[in-house]
Order: sequence, then C-alpha cells, then structure tokens
Amino acid sequence: MSINPLMTQQADLALSHNVRKPHFGHLTPAQAQKAGEKFAGMFIGEMLKPMFSGINTNGPFGGGEGEAMFRSLLIGAYGKLMADHGNGLGIGPMVAHALLQAQEEHQ
Repeated sequence: MSINPLMTQQADLALSHNVRKPHFGHLTPAQAQKAGEKFAGMFIGEMLKPMFSGINTNGPFGGGEGEAMFRSLLIGAYGKLMADHGNGLGIGPMVAHALLQAQEEHQ
C-alpha cells in the first residue's frame, strides 16, 4: 500500500498550524438531561424500525409511499414516548453524565 505524497503534505501542513480544539460551552445539568432524553428517543426509534419493516399493510386503507413516510414519523414518536415515560432504557442518564463529564474534563 503506497501513501499518497499529497496527503502526507496536507497532514504535515495541518499539524504545523495551531489546530483549534473543540469548544465546549457551559452545559447545565438540565440541558444535559434534555439532550440525553432526546438521544434516548432517537435511539429507541431506530431500534424499533426493524419491528415494523415486515408488516404488510396492503388493503383498502394501507400501503403506498405516504404510509412509508408517515410510518417513520410514527416510529420516531413511539421512541420519544418510550424515552419520556420511564428512563429510556437507561440511555438518557448515561448520555447526560457523559456530556457533563466531558465538559468538566475540557475546562
């Protein structure tokens, strides 16, 4: 495997400059909790998608492109509801803790 000289030159150039570190703003525990809940809802929605992929909805009131679009919205709403009622499988609090911990390490 050969290394492209242009890529090596670009990497050297990037390292020679003062590369800015990511900026962590001040995140309150309430904001971290909200971000964790949103992430948990999205994650649960993605995990629910395969459950609905095999459902046959042909019939007088089902099917079509519209249903495919609205099904993804429905699954997203299911994920959000599951995260809001309960603790979202424990994902939300873990994400909130990780966000606050990363913020403390970069101050």
